Amino acid sequence: MRILITGASGLLGLNLALETTRRHTVFGTVNHHPLKTNAFTVIQANLLVPGAVERLLDSTQPDWVIHCAALANLDACEANPLLAQQLNTELPRTLASHVARSGARLVHVSTDSVFDGLRGDYSEGDIPTPVGEYSRTKLDGELAVAAADPMAIIARVNLFGWSLTGNRSLAEFFFNNLSRHKQVMGFMDVFFCPLLANDLADLFVRMLEKNLTGLYHVVSSESLSKYEFGLRLAQRFNLDGSLINPTSVTQSGLKATRSPNLTLRSDKLASALGESLPRLSTGLDKFYTLYQQGYPHMLHSLELG
Repeated sequence: MRILITGASGLLGLNLALETTRRHTVFGTVNHHPLKTNAFTVIQANLLVPGAVERLLDSTQPDWVIHCAALANLDACEANPLLAQQLNTELPRTLASHVARSGARLVHVSTDSVFDGLRGDYSEGDIPTPVGEYSRTKLDGELAVAAADPMAIIARVNLFGWSLTGNRSLAEFFFNNLSRHKQVMGFMDVFFCPLLANDLADLFVRMLEKNLTGLYHVVSSESLSKYEFGLRLAQRFNLDGSLINPTSVTQSGLKATRSPNLTLRSDKLASALGESLPRLSTGLDKFYTLYQQGYPHMLHSLELG
């Protein structure tokens, strides 16, 4: 298959590109973070430029498109809601419309943050209650994609992994600081279901191969607090977990509002695939193995500039 991945220098996009290129022909778009790699075809493109999406699809002729590009920084979305709207809502609408007309299949990557997190244990049938510009524009993006391309897969995710810059995921935050013997905060009152980015690649391919359509929660089958996540990572890497101070998110000083309980049910996807989604322990083991194999250093070597 020919796979087009947008946002290929991001945490998810880069890991997806490297995982899927083993079996498929992969094209990855980048904008502000150019890459140097022979693993897949890198395309420099600003997808907000009029006509850019059409030209991209014409030149790559993909069978599958996985749309990862987004403005994901919560504070940046609050500071520039217009840009958030363009990247998180209007671009997915345009892409879905053109993908649908081309006959390709689309996976649109969304977020668990479409919920306010006051209850947790959300299913795909629960009504989203976004908090803040990031969540609102991502939910609007889901609705836009569903309207433009009813055959699209809309995947709500929460993920961790190794990134191009080494500071894009919560796992890297804990690893970097604990490795330097620095104290950090760990939120006891924020819960989530993080999935390793590399595992997401396999799941997306399997979802496409099974011709799934519609909305799915693609998250770990295991939920925990961010404090506990830090402790488990520390244990796996033999780092000092006592450096993690159990803290309430209300004491963090973060500007944008965080949803406290973003635990999602993944049984709909598990039923469609015929097996449970990966657990966090499996993801942390793989995250550790990738570190031993020099994967973070390899990713960093791909960065230009």
